[in-house]
Amino acid sequence: MGSPTGFIKHAREEAPKRPVSERVKDFAEVEQPLSEERLETQAARCMDCGIPYCHMVGCPVRNLVPDFNDMIYRHQWRRALELLHSRNNLPEITGRICPALCEASCTLSINQKAVTIRQIELQIVERGWKEGWIQPEPAAVKSGKRVAVIGSGPAGLVAAQQIARAGHDVVVFERDEHPGGILRYGIPDFKLEKRFIDRRLDQMRGEGVVFETGVEAGVDISARYLLRSFDAVLIAIGARAPRDLKIPGRDLKGVHQAMEFLTQQNRINEGVAVPEDRRISAAGKNIVVVGGGDTGADCIGVCRRQGAAEIQQIELLPQPPAGREADNPWPTWPRILRTSSSHEEGCARLWSIGAKEFVGDAQGRLKKLRCVRLDWSAPDASGRATFKEIPGSEFEIKAELALLAMGFVHPEHGPLVQDLALALDERGNIKVTPRLATSTEGVFACGDAVMGASLVVRAIDMGRTAAEAVNAHLAR
Repeated sequence: MGSPTGFIKHAREEAPKRPVSERVKDFAEVEQPLSEERLETQAARCMDCGIPYCHMVGCPVRNLVPDFNDMIYRHQWRRALELLHSRNNLPEITGRICPALCEASCTLSINQKAVTIRQIELQIVERGWKEGWIQPEPAAVKSGKRVAVIGSGPAGLVAAQQIARAGHDVVVFERDEHPGGILRYGIPDFKLEKRFIDRRLDQMRGEGVVFETGVEAGVDISARYLLRSFDAVLIAIGARAPRDLKIPGRDLKGVHQAMEFLTQQNRINEGVAVPEDRRISAAGKNIVVVGGGDTGADCIGVCRRQGAAEIQQIELLPQPPAGREADNPWPTWPRILRTSSSHEEGCARLWSIGAKEFVGDAQGRLKKLRCVRLDWSAPDASGRATFKEIPGSEFEIKAELALLAMGFVHPEHGPLVQDLALALDERGNIKVTPRLATSTEGVFACGDAVMGASLVVRAIDMGRTAAEAVNAHLAR
C-alpha cells in the first residue's frame, strides 16, 4: 500500500480529453495522459482494503493492482511494469479500451469514486515503451515444435506470444492484410491508434513469431495441411457472425452492419483506397444506429467525424439508472447509464424502442425507419423481463444510413470449422474442454470463438490459458 490516507486526502482525477470541437475533426486519440506526478497521486488513493476485489473479482487477467499502484506511489515504475506484464501481454490495449471491471469492484467504490486503475495501467506501459524497457523476449531454448495460430485478434496474439516464449515456432495466419483482428479493424483510431498494435507486433516478431497475412485458413490453406504441418493448431477466429435485424426493408441501400462500416473507415485511415461507389459515408446524412452498446457508440463517433447531419441511437432495452440499484450491489458490475466520448460529441439516445421496418424510395435507397415504443415488465423470479409494444406509439426516424450494432452471435462456421470437424455448443461457439481442447485431437480454441463476443481483457486471459494448454500438449 502507498499512502495510508491517500484515499481520504485525494479526489479521483480522470484522464483529460481533447475538446470536442477539436477531436471530431480527426481520428487521433481522444484521451490524454496525466502528468507522472498527478498519476502518482492517483496511485496513492489505493487503500489497504485487505481483500483486493479489483484483483480477485473484477479483473479477468487478475492484474496485481494494489502491487503496481504501490510501486507507482514509490516511484518504482520499472517494477510496476514487470508486475503488469506478469499477467497481461497487452496493457497498452486494455489501458485504452477496457471498461475497467477492476474499478467497478474497487473497495473504495462502495461509497466513493474508484481508483483510476485503467489510467495507471496505461501510463505504466507507456512509460515502459518510452524508456525502452519493453524489448523482445525470445526463448533461450527452442523445442523444434511448430504451432499454427488461426486469427490475430487479442486472444491469438497473446497465445502466440506465450507459446513462442515457451520455445516453440509459431505461425499466425490472418486473412486480413495486417495482423490485429478486431483491434485493428473493429475499433476506431480515436480509441486505439494502430501504431500501438504495430510496436507490440514488432516485439513478437523479435521473439520469433511469424505472421502470414492475407491467408484464410480453410480456404487458402486446408485443414489437412494444418494438421499435417503443425504439432498443434490453435483457433482464435473471434465471433465475427453479426446479429441481424430481419425486418422489411433490410435489403435497402444504406442499411449496413456496423462492423462493415467501422472496418472500412479503419482501412481508409491506413491509406487503403476505397472507390467512391463502395464507400459507406455518413457525410450530410441522417443516421440511425440500432444498438446501444460499445459498437454502436463507435459508429456514432465515426459518423460524427465523417460529417453526419443528425445521429440517433435506438436501443431495445430501457434506459439504465444513473446509479446502482438495490439488486445490483458492489462489487458486481454496475448496470448504470454510461456516456462514452462519442456520445459527448452529439447524438440523440432513444430507449425501449423496437425497429419495425426500413422504408426506402423508388430507387431502393433508405429514407426512414419505422419504430414502436416498448413497455418492459418487471423481471420475474428468474430475473427475466419481457416487453410488449405500446399501442399507438409508432413513429418514424428519418435516416439515409442505418448501422446495425446489435452484437455478434458466434464464430463464422466456414470451411475451417467444417473441415476440422469441430463440435459446436448450443450457441454455435466452438466446444472445448476445460483445457480448451476441441473435439479434434491437437486442435485447441480460445477467445470469442469459444465464449462468444466478450471483452478484450477476457480474450487476453483465455489466450494465456490456451498457451498453457498447448505447451502442456506439446510436452507430452
